[in-house]
Amino acid sequence: MKLNNQIAKALVVILFAFFGILQTQAQVTFKPGLRGGANFSHFTKGNYYYYSNNTPNPDVSFDTHTDFYLGFYGALKLSKYYTLQPEIDYSAQGSNYNTLNNGSANFKVDYLSLEVLNKFTFTDQFNIHFGPTLDFVVSKNFYTEADVDMAFVLGAGFNFTPNFGIEARVKKGIIPVYYSDVEHTNVVFSLGATYTFDVK
Repeated sequence: MKLNNQIAKALVVILFAFFGILQTQAQVTFKPGLRGGANFSHFTKGNYYYYSNNTPNPDVSFDTHTDFYLGFYGALKLSKYYTLQPEIDYSAQGSNYNTLNNGSANFKVDYLSLEVLNKFTFTDQFNIHFGPTLDFVVSKNFYTEADVDMAFVLGAGFNFTPNFGIEARVKKGIIPVYYSDVEHTNVVFSLGATYTFDVK
């Protein structure tokens, strides 16, 4: 019991020291912003449709679907190098389905995404960011295996000015969105721009 108390006291001291360092490095600031751009999405399991015996059929493919995203974020800058950035995005996704014999189809599914990103700024211009996202289906033209998706985001950004920048991201879902002999999940590559508002 005595050892547990000592460990608890040590953790409290470490936490206070950590937050003290954050306060001395930079003043905490909050700035809202807008982001938008293009989505390039597809379903997993490669470009081929797999039969139940796991044999690929080269005549059938799930190809890239091009669409858009639009969102709002709040950048909570906690130190010189670290920003916590929650986001609300509308993300239009899906995959193109092509066959040699039966033509093609365009599977579309749109999500309302709630994201919490950890952004690390190495210079005044360049940053990397990553974090989880919870996506809720708001529109679709096919039967989805679930009405929600959980995913992880990894991206990089470059700021031309304190307000305007560009960013590229990849998002990988972990909940199956479509089933055809095997389960398919979402993969989204996005490229777009950001605008951060000055708040006094």
